[in-house]
Amino acid sequence: MREIREPSLSSITTLGLGGTCSLELTVENRDELGAMDDRIRELGLPVYVIGRGSNIFGLDGSHEAVLVRPAIADAPAVAGDEGGRVLVSCGAGVPLPGLLSFLKERGLSGMEGLAGIPGTVGGAVAMNAGSFGNSTAECLESVEIWHAGRLIRVAAGDCETGYRHFRPQGLTGRFLVVSAVFSLTRSTCEAVADGVSRNFQLKKSRQPITARSAGCVFRNPAPGMSAGLLLEKAGFRGRRLGGVALSEQHANFLVNLGGGTSKEALTLLEEARKAVRAMAGVDLEFEVRFLPCLS
Repeated sequence: MREIREPSLSSITTLGLGGTCSLELTVENRDELGAMDDRIRELGLPVYVIGRGSNIFGLDGSHEAVLVRPAIADAPAVAGDEGGRVLVSCGAGVPLPGLLSFLKERGLSGMEGLAGIPGTVGGAVAMNAGSFGNSTAECLESVEIWHAGRLIRVAAGDCETGYRHFRPQGLTGRFLVVSAVFSLTRSTCEAVADGVSRNFQLKKSRQPITARSAGCVFRNPAPGMSAGLLLEKAGFRGRRLGGVALSEQHANFLVNLGGGTSKEALTLLEEARKAVRAMAGVDLEFEVRFLPCLS
């Protein structure tokens, strides 16, 4: 298990904002999970699980908190064939684009809509990441988690899932995604590659995927109601404050233009929320995770 003292949130998140935390623990294999728990108990500080730092808004300042990075990178592998569906296992620390490349090479279909989403497989499961009507949970067969000092394999049917929500039923407290098994259908390499490419290009045309961003900052308030469209109607598309802005390309993407601070970003986002509330009577809720949590 690797330890880094005072990790910089601005360096390890895709948005590039925030101060420092007390310690970062990187867990690279299952044998280190028990030692991780021991170290966390020893420190007695709040714990935040991160992957590659996407979907995280780091706050300014020095924070007494521990970051846990699951980096168990079991390579994607075919784990079985059940009823015409192919099972693929993958470690939580594998980058999601790496899993998609594996599926393209073998013509396995079902996750093409996740093209262009950064982060790790573990993060995609834990947040039920998705786009273009495709969510991680739809293809999930089972998940291996670390909880209360032991490894548990949970069937997808025993998990609560929803819009950017995932949790094994009946589970209380913190858990760590260690690996996952996905259920895919057989197709052709060409068809899967075309689907991934098409979705990636569509996402690139609509979203600032190459910018320093944490993805969508607000949840869509309801099915068929777009937070981005509400922000645009309220005049916040491209709105800038200091070194941060709501993207010209998609108003629901907060981007760091360089040298931005979380104070600037919070001010801009609160202005946007107030404007949408006044215009449409809708209270936008954050989709991005704050680290540490907002009080």
